[in-house]
Amino acid sequence: MTGTITADQSPVIVKHTKHRTNSGGSTGYIAQEQNETLDASDGAHVLEEAYSYEVCKEIADYLSERTAIRPKIGIICGSGLGSLADELTNTDIFEYENIPNFPVSTVEGHVGRMVFGYLGDVPVMAMQGRFHYYEGYGLAKCSMPVRVMKLVGCTHLIATNAAGGLNHKFKVGDIMVVRDHVNMMGFAGNSPLQGPNDPRFGPRFPPMTRAYDAHYIKTAKKIAKEMKIGSDVHEGVYTCLGGPNYETVAELRMLKTLGIDAVGMSTVHEVVTARHCDLKVFAFSLITNKCSLDYDSSDDDANHEEVVTVGKNRQHICAQFTRRIVQVISDEISNQ
Repeated sequence: MTGTITADQSPVIVKHTKHRTNSGGSTGYIAQEQNETLDASDGAHVLEEAYSYEVCKEIADYLSERTAIRPKIGIICGSGLGSLADELTNTDIFEYENIPNFPVSTVEGHVGRMVFGYLGDVPVMAMQGRFHYYEGYGLAKCSMPVRVMKLVGCTHLIATNAAGGLNHKFKVGDIMVVRDHVNMMGFAGNSPLQGPNDPRFGPRFPPMTRAYDAHYIKTAKKIAKEMKIGSDVHEGVYTCLGGPNYETVAELRMLKTLGIDAVGMSTVHEVVTARHCDLKVFAFSLITNKCSLDYDSSDDDANHEEVVTVGKNRQHICAQFTRRIVQVISDEISNQ
């Protein structure tokens, strides 16, 4: 649907996204608040509809009514890391396509299901496949499952991703614990929090200076030493770009100059959403390729097949690493 324009105006495009309204697969519009519009004179602008509190609550209730598992920890499995969810036992599994009002993951390496189960003896819920901006989804939609996790009862989020390593110390297969991020898409005014704020989720202007929990960063480094993988686990700064194309040499050089250690196409907007609704966050990147900073480099071009392959090769280590962090978080929750 496009808004009408006069001869002296640029078009404002209103994007009405269709969602499934029941598990039977029928489609219809959801009554939701739209993001703020730009004046037409500012140029063409696409308006993405956000998921309302009521719709997120409907999704959360749908899941909670169909499982007896009550997780406090939500996990997002990144590209090639979907096997993390396969580690869960006594599972209740929900295909995305059967969850009311839920989008569908379209990327290889993202199975597309929500898994409730136990990691060790800890109840968790895990996204086995996330949503990306380059799939055509707005950031509010990409991040919506985080709000669903909150409404299900989660207090903590563990976000994983596959990323290209900019730091020369990183090797393929290493793990980077995310200390901080640079929100490049946010610099351009693209945020999952755009539009009217619902205080039931969180404040209008959430701080991000402590987006990643310092205590769990220290805990992860301690766990890495105990696992004897300390030399393969680093701490660094992550950034998300829109994709789906990989970056040019000039772009990678710029990012490195800005102090960025790893680059991917996810996570940042999920973390912004998580902190907005007061979830504690831990995140790590699996370094699946080294970014080329030289035009004459003999390294192969980045490709998604490599990402998935490295993820599979390191799935055991990543799963064990995650399991131990989950156990620490669970123990601390129990002792509160």
